[in-house]
Amino acid sequence: MTSAQEQTLGFQTEVKQLLHLMINSLYSNREIFLRELISNSADACDKLRYQALESDALYEGDPELRVEIEFDQEAKTVTVRDNGIGMNREDVIANLGTIARSGTAEFLKQMSGEQQKDARLIGQFGVGFYSGFIVADEVVVRTRQAGTSQEHGVEWRSKGEGEFTIVDIERAAHGTEIVLHLKEDALEFADEHRLKGLVRKYSDHIEVPVRMPTVQEGEDETDVTVTWETVNEAQALWVRPKSEVSDDEYKAFYKHVAHDFSDPLTWSHNKVEGKLEYTSLLYVPSRAPFDLYQREGARGLKLYVQRVFIIDDAEQFLPLYLRFVKGVVDSNDLSLNVSREILQQDPQVEKMKGALTKRALDMLGKLSKDSDTYQNFWNQFGGVLKEGPAEDHTNREKIGGLLRFASTHTDSSAQNQSLADYISRMKEGQQGIYYIIADSFNAARHSPHLEIFRKKGIEVLLLSDRIDEWLMTHFTEFDGKSLIDITRGDLDLGDIDSEEEKQAQQESAKAKEGLAERFREALGDQVQEVRVTHRLTESPACVVLPENEMGYQMRRLMEAAGQPVPEVKPILEFNPDHALVSRLEGSEGDAFTDLAHVLFDQAVIAEGGQLDDPAAYVRRLNAMLTH
Repeated sequence: MTSAQEQTLGFQTEVKQLLHLMINSLYSNREIFLRELISNSADACDKLRYQALESDALYEGDPELRVEIEFDQEAKTVTVRDNGIGMNREDVIANLGTIARSGTAEFLKQMSGEQQKDARLIGQFGVGFYSGFIVADEVVVRTRQAGTSQEHGVEWRSKGEGEFTIVDIERAAHGTEIVLHLKEDALEFADEHRLKGLVRKYSDHIEVPVRMPTVQEGEDETDVTVTWETVNEAQALWVRPKSEVSDDEYKAFYKHVAHDFSDPLTWSHNKVEGKLEYTSLLYVPSRAPFDLYQREGARGLKLYVQRVFIIDDAEQFLPLYLRFVKGVVDSNDLSLNVSREILQQDPQVEKMKGALTKRALDMLGKLSKDSDTYQNFWNQFGGVLKEGPAEDHTNREKIGGLLRFASTHTDSSAQNQSLADYISRMKEGQQGIYYIIADSFNAARHSPHLEIFRKKGIEVLLLSDRIDEWLMTHFTEFDGKSLIDITRGDLDLGDIDSEEEKQAQQESAKAKEGLAERFREALGDQVQEVRVTHRLTESPACVVLPENEMGYQMRRLMEAAGQPVPEVKPILEFNPDHALVSRLEGSEGDAFTDLAHVLFDQAVIAEGGQLDDPAAYVRRLNAMLTH
């Protein structure tokens, strides 16, 4: 042993809380510890295989990568070891003393104290190593990074009570060995049949062989033969024919790939042959990871070339709006020694990206035929899918068919109406798909702009997500129908309005030209124009944006982000049949000016806007109420 100092260090506060949760909340899922540790060991073997492409000296004369599991009933231990890449002292402190991924605080915020819910959460946060503490009251890790000398071994030891000890050791073998000192109520795992059953249940699909010793005693007590038996199939699941892979195997492989405790919603396994040869296995998770909206969050597919692991999170094979899709792509046509930059410029990658994107969208299309399951998907990932039309012009129509919206058809905040559903309910003579964007569902549902649509029974999509205006800027047509914002420009209901109604609107506008001019003069440069409306049936006035101006929602988002926003003057439309407008028409002087401003300010507030001078609005309103 070297004389390097022994260090006792404290866990991060978040890790302490996490260990408490792992140790106390997961008794119903205890057996998953073995799956997590084997999965980590298999990843370490994959990484060594990739690095050894440049220098096979890293194998140190032991190129047969494997995971080994042993148990000792007397010592009450289970040991999981691999001859993978291993870790140095800094790696050990970084990986086992902290949770290296961002978002840990968010994870802890989501913990509820409900065992089942918290157990599901753990899989979203990539903390599989700590699952060892579910069954062990002490965990010992011995490791050495491949390619370093024997005196660079490291031992890490902890009882999961807030601190860990780390010391340099001599270690002949590279790779990592984890020794679990089992709790008294977990001794069931120090059993050959139990461990083999768990390996076959959870890790059959892993390409690295998982081996266990079989001890045979001869007639003489000292005549003991130990043979190592490969317990798992040790064949990459994605290279097997679909007909030979069971649903349970697909689900188990997903949990290995995604480090998720939950089953996937669906998957697609496909082999492409011809000019471009590759195999893909894509999964749609059942719940969103915590870092779905974090730019630095891990995303992408596991990339293999001829079953040699290359990159863990290859982002180049799917567009950003499909970043929730997990899985594997294995190609025969990509150069083995690619760097990320070269990979991005490889024309084969672009072709594969286009094909895999279509494959993923087709998978979602099939999923959408099951409305309940698809609703679960949409609730988790709908906001991300809405990024699609702006990012992927080629597949805009296909993405449009997958979008779901709230609508006046149900008047529910649930986003469960497709554009195809909307089109099937369109009125005869209706020109397009109508929608309104607001800061909240209630603001959209109660907007004055909906009044004429409700009166005529015309459905309107109610959009209130932060991304919705960005979406609609890039998504202007679906199935030959234009998408029309009811708060912009002139409202033309086309053939839905009868000739008599159109004639009446023209006559009303002409009759109120004088009032409109007085109204505009009273408001001065606050408005671009004042005109009679036929949008309103109950409200006195509403504000309308010019056709090509940035919407209110986008303006507020940009202002909040500190971005300069060009000034826009809205158009004020008033309802000539409303009592307040009649009162306005009969007013003169200051009374007219005050009421004109009150009506304009109310229209801005109803739109979710902010007043430049709220105190003036209150003063005018109070003066009107006291007269």
